[in-house]
Amino acid sequence: MLIDKRFQNYSMRSVPKDLISGLIVGVIAIPLGMAFAIASGVKPEYGIYTTIVAGVLISLLGGSKYQIGGPTGAFIPILFGIVMNYGYENLLIAGFLSGIILTLMGIFKLGSLIKYIPRPVTIGFTSGIAVTIFMGQVASFFGLSGIKKHEEFILNLKEIFVHLGTANLYSILTAAICLVTIILTPKVALRVPGPLIGLVVSTLAATFFYPGQVATIGTAYGEIPSTLPHLQIPDLSMEMIIKLLKPAFVIAMLGGIESLLSAVVADGMTGSRHNSNKELIGQGIANMIAPLFGAIPATGALARTATNIKNGAVSPFSGIIHGAVVLLVLLFFAPNASYIPLASMAPILMVVAWNMSERKVFTHILKTKSTDSMILLVTFLLTVFVNLTIAVEIGLVMSALIFVKRMSDVTVTEKALPNREHKHEKVAANMVTDTHDCPQISIFSIEGPLFFGAAQTFEKTIMNTIHYRPGILLLRMGRVPFIDTTGEAVLASIVRHFSKSGIVIISGLNTQPETVLKKTGLYQMIGEDHFFKHTGEAINYALDQINKNKCLGCKHFAFRECHKLSASGAIEGGKKLSATF
Repeated sequence: MLIDKRFQNYSMRSVPKDLISGLIVGVIAIPLGMAFAIASGVKPEYGIYTTIVAGVLISLLGGSKYQIGGPTGAFIPILFGIVMNYGYENLLIAGFLSGIILTLMGIFKLGSLIKYIPRPVTIGFTSGIAVTIFMGQVASFFGLSGIKKHEEFILNLKEIFVHLGTANLYSILTAAICLVTIILTPKVALRVPGPLIGLVVSTLAATFFYPGQVATIGTAYGEIPSTLPHLQIPDLSMEMIIKLLKPAFVIAMLGGIESLLSAVVADGMTGSRHNSNKELIGQGIANMIAPLFGAIPATGALARTATNIKNGAVSPFSGIIHGAVVLLVLLFFAPNASYIPLASMAPILMVVAWNMSERKVFTHILKTKSTDSMILLVTFLLTVFVNLTIAVEIGLVMSALIFVKRMSDVTVTEKALPNREHKHEKVAANMVTDTHDCPQISIFSIEGPLFFGAAQTFEKTIMNTIHYRPGILLLRMGRVPFIDTTGEAVLASIVRHFSKSGIVIISGLNTQPETVLKKTGLYQMIGEDHFFKHTGEAINYALDQINKNKCLGCKHFAFRECHKLSASGAIEGGKKLSATF
């Protein structure tokens, strides 16, 4: 079993390492969980519930030794939009459905497919999410009052400018204290969690020096209960499932992408290897069970996973400890969280947004001034100004179209002849001229995949070039690694066209194209005796099939035998073309 492998070589010496790393990550996860929940439009305790339930299950059932699961910043715009449109209760149902989708993805081994999402798309929407999170905390940072929250970025930006006059100096001071503490703490004590220290210092400052001057979690959301909520089964109906299927799919896709990216980074830091499908199943089960306790969707958290590794974690046990630490804090210290100012939460999320912005990679891709730059910008702008779903869809479609265009440009079809100056008389494309070309045998070299993006150009090149209707068409397909049904259909059309007055022969056919041609019956239509392993063999066969009378007086001399054929119309005995092509 995979769990046994993840605990392979585990010993009592490993326990203290997991305890320390689990404790540190658990302490870090508390303020982040509350901040992510508030930014998502729900009560702060729901973020804590997510950290406990989903965090433990992801570590217990996932496919990575070091993955730390919980609420993440990437989910904020999506969850906030669902809460705005459907409400908190339906967010739980969407999270439950996303868990089913993730589990099915893992069962059907779709984990490896996520790695094919282009980097400009992932960087684009990640940076867009970072901007959305950052700007979403400006109102809390400045203590603006009368703010109405909207799903649209532009409307939220307008709210900020309209209400700038309501800024609270005490909120700004509180947020500044927290921000400075977060920035300076790692420089003074590397292993001390900056977000927690910033939260404590700024809360103490606001409580003792200017009490009642800033909004707190207690004044905004009430006191945080010190227990987990009772188990609640969601009220599922077919109508509600259909309505929430799209949001659930978005949650599942983003959760799958983020968790597997986090697992890949963990592999790079430790030299280990995660099981992507097992990871998706673990994430799925966690997201199915967590909503039963009022928890919001969760995924693998890159920053907390990296912190877990840096603090010496050696097994998933550290992730389980991290959830237990958060549970103990909830049981014994939850009421104290009510004194935390909302202005203290804002800098924590702003720092998270800054760290997840991928600004260096973003700038690097922009500097290339390529189609990747365009995909990056479009995905980024759509994420910020429209929504993540549209951004990813458009980004993927653009990437696919550009990829098809690039691949079609790679596929080249050129007329060719043997190079008489080469000692092995290799067939080359630059040998054909108006005065040096066989009227009876046309040879074409095809390089690249013969798929729907290149099929039309392939057909047009051959049909336009062969205007004199040669008797034999030789297609060199040794460098065609792949053919799809569109390519096969075009090839079949060419075969049918030439079979009316001549023959088609093929050399160097690879395994995949051969399999496709046999399945469609085109292989049998061409004839098994018209397929050759080497071009030289195919040319020898073609020379045997030509009309020798038409060779009399021909001055093209395309092949070695042409001088003899032109003079006598007969092939010199025993001297067939034997070079390897």
